[in-house]
Amino acid sequence: MADLADHRLDVVLSDAPFSSAIRVRAFNHPLGSCGVTLFCASAMAARYRKGFPASLDGAPFLLPLEGSTLRRALDQWLDAQAIRPKLVGEFKDSALMMTFGQARAGLFVAPSAIEQQVRQHYKVGVVGHTTDVVERFYAISVERKLKHPAVVAISEAARGKLFPRP
Repeated sequence: MADLADHRLDVVLSDAPFSSAIRVRAFNHPLGSCGVTLFCASAMAARYRKGFPASLDGAPFLLPLEGSTLRRALDQWLDAQAIRPKLVGEFKDSALMMTFGQARAGLFVAPSAIEQQVRQHYKVGVVGHTTDVVERFYAISVERKLKHPAVVAISEAARGKLFPRP
């Protein structure tokens, strides 16, 4: 955020809104939201797909770090479904988490908006979907109204292609 305040960055893309607790004047520009898709190695997907989501009880899971927005939402959803996953790894880096999932280490989640890209890039199968866990995305800038042409283009592409409105 310091780089944003010092104008070394024009925008920060985030899955959490900027908090006013940090002393930087910045504005949140919502890009969109979506549910999440659960994935795992294709060879394992059919096993966990049958009876979803109850089939996830005891399944090996790769999860975002505790305390992250997505992890809190996943923990609440799993608890509400009475699902007790077997935690096999916690990750700060979602790409690394997906790589471990590809290598059959466990199930993982990603935003449903990028389901096709995750399936193609990591060669993994879909286990199931939920809209009870919502991922939100923001462009954070020091501008109240987005003006920089590249930032406007990113924002419009996200709203039009990743998160189209019905």
